[in-house]
Amino acid sequence: MSNADDLTLLINPVVSAAGFILEEIKVSPSGKRKHLSVIIDGLHGNPNLDQVASISRAISDELDRVSVLGNQPFTLEVTTPGIDRPLTAERHWVKNIGRLVEIKLNEDKKIVGRIVSVENDSVKIDELLVPFSDIKLAKIQVEFNRKDSR
Repeated sequence: MSNADDLTLLINPVVSAAGFILEEIKVSPSGKRKHLSVIIDGLHGNPNLDQVASISRAISDELDRVSVLGNQPFTLEVTTPGIDRPLTAERHWVKNIGRLVEIKLNEDKKIVGRIVSVENDSVKIDELLVPFSDIKLAKIQVEFNRKDSR
C-alpha cells in the first residue's frame, strides 16, 4: 500500500477526526527516501500551526502503525493550501467570501471582484452571477492595504 489512493484511505479518517478536509496527497521520490506531502484544509478557515502539528503527529503514528510504505524511510510534510492555489471546489469559494478574486472565464475573459455569495452552482462576484461551469481558473488576490473588514 503505497499509492496515493491507498494512502488516502488510511489518512482521510485521521484528518476528518480532527475536523479538517484532506485536500491532496502527493508521494514523490527523494533520494533513498519517499516524500509524502499531505495537504489539509478547513471548511471555514485554515488550520493553525498547532492543529497542523497535531494532525501531523496523528498521521505519522498511523503510518508507523500500518507500515504503509514498507521498510522504505519517508519524510512526512503536512501543510495547508497556499494562497495561490486555484479555487476548484464550492467549499473553496464559500470559505473565501469577502475576498478579492481573479477569474479567467472559458472564453478567456477576466473578471476581478469580491466574492459576495455562493448559490446554485454559481458564485456572485460583486453584482455579477457567474456559473461555476463558465470558470476556467480562479485565484484569490492578495490585498495588503484593504481598508474595510470582511
